[in-house]
Amino acid sequence: MDLRDPAYIEHTIEDMLKQRIYAIAAGYEDVSDHNFLREDLSFQTVVNRTQALASAPTLSRLENAVTRRDCVTLGKEMVEQFIRNQKTIPKELTLDFDPTDYRLHGHQEKRHYHGYYESYCYLPLYVFCGDQLLVSYLRSSNEDGALHAGAILKLLVKRFREVWPNVKILFRGDCAFSRKRILHWCERNHVDYVVGFAQNKRLLKQVEALAKTTETAFEMTQEKQRCFTELYYAAESWNHPRRIICKVEHHEKGSNIRFLITNLKEVPQEVYDKLYCPRGDMENQIKQQKLDLFAQRVSCSDFIANQFRVLLSGFAYILLSSLRTHGLSATELATSYCQTIRNKLFKIGAIVIKNTRRIQYLFSSYCPAQDIFRIATQRLVSS
Repeated sequence: MDLRDPAYIEHTIEDMLKQRIYAIAAGYEDVSDHNFLREDLSFQTVVNRTQALASAPTLSRLENAVTRRDCVTLGKEMVEQFIRNQKTIPKELTLDFDPTDYRLHGHQEKRHYHGYYESYCYLPLYVFCGDQLLVSYLRSSNEDGALHAGAILKLLVKRFREVWPNVKILFRGDCAFSRKRILHWCERNHVDYVVGFAQNKRLLKQVEALAKTTETAFEMTQEKQRCFTELYYAAESWNHPRRIICKVEHHEKGSNIRFLITNLKEVPQEVYDKLYCPRGDMENQIKQQKLDLFAQRVSCSDFIANQFRVLLSGFAYILLSSLRTHGLSATELATSYCQTIRNKLFKIGAIVIKNTRRIQYLFSSYCPAQDIFRIATQRLVSS
């Protein structure tokens, strides 16, 4: 909701949001960059204005005026954008949850030291479905790594089943999310899960014989050995045993034992290799958020303002992800990172000519990616 006096409004909130998101997608991370971007004809065109865009002070006031309710509304829009982008009814959705760290170098609100990351930082939570961003939720680092993950999972499942009642949902995460309340809720609501599970003495004791067998086989062959098994385990706080998948691996660097907890019925190796390990791709999506789209640029003193910046980065990612899906499919940039797309399609020289009727862009005939640029433009215009 815009609480400004209408008599003094020159730049709408929609225009300022577009301005910030397009700038982040184009590689301009700071609000101060808009002191010259506001005069750029290309940015004026995409925002659908013919005059100067909002200045850096105006955008800074916007960031610091954002409320928690505004952030919730923007977060909901991320999910709705994902739903609108589905051309067919999905049969299955895999929701990947993962926290990461945003290091802090000032005295931002809710700043705390985190022992694992050995720095003052925030601990945002990301949720992806494939390479599609659903949630980018900023949190303080003095909280549990699974903080609010159960509530977010519940909201996502409820919304997706409102739209697609028969969709099958798989919840996937690392050890931080093997919480009894989350697992119990998944079981009661027919949500599949495969989640990392921390080692303990009882589990290691049950696979001790298999670990020794694997070690012996390695010593005889000098080749890496991998074995899988399953067992049922119940912690004291659980009301029933749950299925544990164990991978026992031995190589030249020693033994590597990993545990997963799941309610899936597939054989252990398939659960581990085909259903759990692909979650590693999520790390690449988070890396794009942090390095390519500046999500860790959380230098505002106010926590909500920093949450807003994380959301802006998320929308920039959604923008580029949509470009990959709709404009770059079946091209060499179909699976490229945001930085690669930016360097090959955005950061290219052109002559801009503008008059009262139209704006023209004159590109070099030697532009290396001109064929891809032409294909993407035609697809976006026709969509």
